[in-house]
Amino acid sequence: MSTAEEDRTSRRLAWCVAHLLRHAPDHVVTDMIGRLDRPTRKYLCRDEWLSASTVTLLLRHGSGEDRHYIARNPRVVGRPLPGLPGPTRYARRRTPPELLPVLRAELGRDPDDGPLTAAELIGLLRRHGRRGPRVPLDVLALPYEADPDLLRAEHARLPLPVGSVEALLMVADLPPDSVHALLATGAQATTGGSWHRPAVRAVRTGRVTHEELVTHVVPARHTLLLGHLPVRRSLRWTLPEQAGMQTAVQRALRPLGDDPRLWAELLRHAPGHPGPLPALVAAVADDALPEPAAADQPGPELIRAVRHLAPTPAEPTGEVERELALASLAVPMDSALEDIRWVRDCLDRGLLTGIDVVRFKLPACWALDEDHWLGDVDHPDRHDRPDAVLAARAEADRLFTAALGEDPQAWWRTARTLPEFAGTLPHLLLRVTEGGSVSGRS
Repeated sequence: MSTAEEDRTSRRLAWCVAHLLRHAPDHVVTDMIGRLDRPTRKYLCRDEWLSASTVTLLLRHGSGEDRHYIARNPRVVGRPLPGLPGPTRYARRRTPPELLPVLRAELGRDPDDGPLTAAELIGLLRRHGRRGPRVPLDVLALPYEADPDLLRAEHARLPLPVGSVEALLMVADLPPDSVHALLATGAQATTGGSWHRPAVRAVRTGRVTHEELVTHVVPARHTLLLGHLPVRRSLRWTLPEQAGMQTAVQRALRPLGDDPRLWAELLRHAPGHPGPLPALVAAVADDALPEPAAADQPGPELIRAVRHLAPTPAEPTGEVERELALASLAVPMDSALEDIRWVRDCLDRGLLTGIDVVRFKLPACWALDEDHWLGDVDHPDRHDRPDAVLAARAEADRLFTAALGEDPQAWWRTARTLPEFAGTLPHLLLRVTEGGSVSGRS
């Protein structure tokens, strides 16, 4: 095989692996990264739309060369580049002179007299974290003594303000257990505030993956809301981040299946459950929860989030036209632009959904790449058909879960087969799970 052919093969495999890793559990992502050879890993790190969790796991478990390529990937927008954002970026930050007299009065001493003790730092963070992370970042620019154990204990006793938690996630060099503890928000309100910002920041700065976020965020209702976070003017999920969070939340909700009774019980118990979402789901599935308090009623945002996450996709209308639209997914147009215009028109007319594209468009690798049926975008939050993207990702999650489960070997066989497979995604998964020939060109 020529060098050019080897390069093409590595590039295409990396592109397909990047799409698969959007839907895989964290342990499968780590396993698959370890199976890639050096050229393929290089192209994976340089892929245009690496998911946030994949970047986090590459930085956590990858080599120095992996971090080198990720740091120079211009399309890793808002992701955890090494030191950006983080301690290195904020090392040059200086506390504004006008803030020093305020801190001097609150501390009862000059901040220049010595590093802030852990107790002094926590006191300042409690006073100045209610209006965003700017002032807490100014406080953290001062020398201070970190005590992760005291920080965890104080946050468990009385949660720190959202702005202070966000600042700590951006600049403080905290161990993983302290990061996980800061994601607990206690009984804080879930509406009308910025409670979601630390969770978004934790993923974007590479502190946690989406799967880890689902495991550690409490209370459970916050996790459900993060799975379908409304559009906000402040810090929010990008579209791929929202899709990744939806994938992780639906993975935790899998024990409920499609039983309407269990989903109704989930909604009934979620407002008052103090623990994480996986514990709530397990208790609902086992019918092991006491009767909720009368005051714990789900709000409109929580109801909307659970309805969105429940497995009740709306069926498109149309008969003959819909059949023609489905058939067209298997017949490429004369040009890619014409194909994109046709798919977008069918989506707008309600003849197709993102679910249909994943099921029927071929080849399978094109169905997994939204740019191939919605057109290229210049920013990860700019697809103008977000509902179609989220529906397609959710359907791909369902298909991969049903066929591959959490078996790393099955995921790897699928990744190896996907680049040259000419059929649809369900066809590919059927061939892989049957264990026979998976050639899409025979």
